Amino acid sequence: MPGKRAALLVLLPAVLIAGYFGVRALRYDLDTVGVASRAPQFSAVTLGPSSQAKTLANYAGDVVLLNIWATWCAPCRVEMPSIQALHEAYASRGLKVVAVSIDAGGTGQQISDFADSLGLTFEILHDSLGAIKQAYRTTGVPETVIIGRDGVIRKRVVGAVHWDSPANRALVEQLLAKPAS
Repeated sequence: MPGKRAALLVLLPAVLIAGYFGVRALRYDLDTVGVASRAPQFSAVTLGPSSQAKTLANYAGDVVLLNIWATWCAPCRVEMPSIQALHEAYASRGLKVVAVSIDAGGTGQQISDFADSLGLTFEILHDSLGAIKQAYRTTGVPETVIIGRDGVIRKRVVGAVHWDSPANRALVEQLLAKPAS
């Protein structure tokens, strides 16, 4: 009997500690940045010799397609032309396309060369520390969110998609039709 009691005294704290950390991990997983949640702030810099810091606040009241990507990411390269097409179709109506590169060792020139090679004309920013990955709880690249004028995420996509599709155009049109609050 004393052996069972000793085993219980050893096992019980271990089970409680494991349970505590298990619940913490589950809470972390459940605390995602998803559809219907407020878009987190981020900070990234513009490219070029006079780089400026930009945050989500710079786009307050706008409909924003925020793409998190990297120059080394093949799926990112694949989806960029469709993001460009969406930008060309809706920029004049107020859609802001913001692509944030998370290239850690990448220079602004490498990122600019990537954008130039694809003819990208939307805003390209650089977050060399990758802080946006933590803010948006990304699992890889590309990841994209569409944010309404109210600052709430309306769509979140992990992986490359065709952004110029009828469904995505319809969502953008719906969001652009809503007045800023």
